[in-house]
Amino acid sequence: MSIRAGCGPGRAARSLTTRIRWSVSSGFVYPRGVRNESRIEPETAIHAQVIAAREGRDPRVIARLFSGWAVFGEKQFLRGYALLLPDPVVPSLNALGAKERSAFLLDMSRLGDALLKVTGAIRINYAIYGNIEPALHAHVIPRYADEPGALATAHPWAYDWSVAPRFDAARDATLLQALRAGLMRLGAGAA
Repeated sequence: MSIRAGCGPGRAARSLTTRIRWSVSSGFVYPRGVRNESRIEPETAIHAQVIAAREGRDPRVIARLFSGWAVFGEKQFLRGYALLLPDPVVPSLNALGAKERSAFLLDMSRLGDALLKVTGAIRINYAIYGNIEPALHAHVIPRYADEPGALATAHPWAYDWSVAPRFDAARDATLLQALRAGLMRLGAGAA
């Protein structure tokens, strides 16, 4: 790519964006010509979860949504803690095109809507980081009126996750079925 004199950075970036073709490799989506095609990216825990969801091996799957998979968190530090995992896996929200990004964010908010209705939570916290697992995933966290003192107004990571109960398919079956039904009522399920 060449940048002509007089082109501002925004104009050059738009020009580059229109000429890039996308490549899917190892579950990540990369612009062709931007990454070395022969390099193999390390698989993250997010990749492994998406593969398990596709293969029907993850009991924490709530539903297949348009942009990916709604799953319960492994640790249920708050009842109903869930994640949205994109399918295919991408490095970040910014790696998605406008339509895919909108679909992911809409699915995330619909998961929150279903959690509000089903759990009786008073609000939903949403978080997208990717610092530990460098792949897009959204944390969708119901917050409750009866949370203990200082934790009620703290960020979710203030909880002691080491003592949180793990997701249990038998214990959480009723919640799982209610969330699936709620998501379908909201039109969030992929056919």
